[in-house]
Amino acid sequence: MSDILFPGEQFSTYEEQDKVLVGLSGGVDSAVCVHILKDQGFAVTGAVIRFSPAHDRAVAEAQKAAGALGIPLVVIEAGEAFEQEVVQPFCAAYCAGQTPNPCVLCNPGVKFRLLAQKADELGIRFIATGHYARVQETAPGEYHVCRAASTARDQSYMLYRLGQSILARLCLPLGEFEKEDIRELARTLGLPCADSPDSMEICFIPSGDYAAFIEARGMAGKSGRFIGPDGQDLGPHQGVLRYTLGQRKGLGIALGKPAFVKAIRENGDVVLGWAGEEFFSGMTLQNICTPTGEPLPAGEYLVKVRSAAEPVPCLFDGKATVRFAQPARAPAPGQSAVFYSGDVILGGGFIRESLF
Repeated sequence: MSDILFPGEQFSTYEEQDKVLVGLSGGVDSAVCVHILKDQGFAVTGAVIRFSPAHDRAVAEAQKAAGALGIPLVVIEAGEAFEQEVVQPFCAAYCAGQTPNPCVLCNPGVKFRLLAQKADELGIRFIATGHYARVQETAPGEYHVCRAASTARDQSYMLYRLGQSILARLCLPLGEFEKEDIRELARTLGLPCADSPDSMEICFIPSGDYAAFIEARGMAGKSGRFIGPDGQDLGPHQGVLRYTLGQRKGLGIALGKPAFVKAIRENGDVVLGWAGEEFFSGMTLQNICTPTGEPLPAGEYLVKVRSAAEPVPCLFDGKATVRFAQPARAPAPGQSAVFYSGDVILGGGFIRESLF
């Protein structure tokens, strides 16, 4: 067995690791994850989660992949849980002028919870997914999500709210690979998904038009006014759900030079600033959590304010306030701030307010 793919004492013998439930999405990453685990000696069962009707195609693709890989597949229905835990909070956050990340909500509240439940029903100890991240046992019996070897593909940010009950049984084989390595392996294996496109950013909105999706549900963002960089009233906007902190395009207003969304006020006004001014000195957080459940101590950390952002040095006061060592671009309320020590995630929370 590979110590690189599966660090930690929980993988010390074949008898302990002979069964694993793999979350299949129908894409190349989860399919190759299955192959790697089979090659390591695991008896693999696949599970595809039907989160909504928009996921019917993913279910069909997962069934094809399971057939090609020669593994049994179970379908987990998650429509009600997904609606309550992800879709409704997602819509409400945009209507309040925030910028939610549905994956951050889904992973602990729906996806990994249901995978673990199904694994328990089937008598399977371990679960696995095709995320580009790693899990390390940093102390005896204490597990943390870590950044992937591929900084370009790293998805650790999305997993920061997972606790010990999941991390202690989670395998993430793709954390050691580059995406092109995974595609090449899939081609070599003749998998039908080898060249399938990467998954959508918002899996339950195939069109990508989140504003239209929210409005079709009979919801509307707060109305208000555009407030110019010099404090002038520039007229009404189209509702706060169509704007996010740091946004430059799609504002529908011409000021003669580039501008961006600098703030969204509680009364619904959208404050604009000139391009180049979209950097903030800090932020306040809410709903802070850690992998161990212990409070996050005050101190110096690296912090990511978006999934694709590079971690930047910061100082956390141990309560709710973060100050960046250098101004950071557009930490948007509703997004997550995730704290790292090196590659190891130590905790994170939802951004409540950006501080100038």
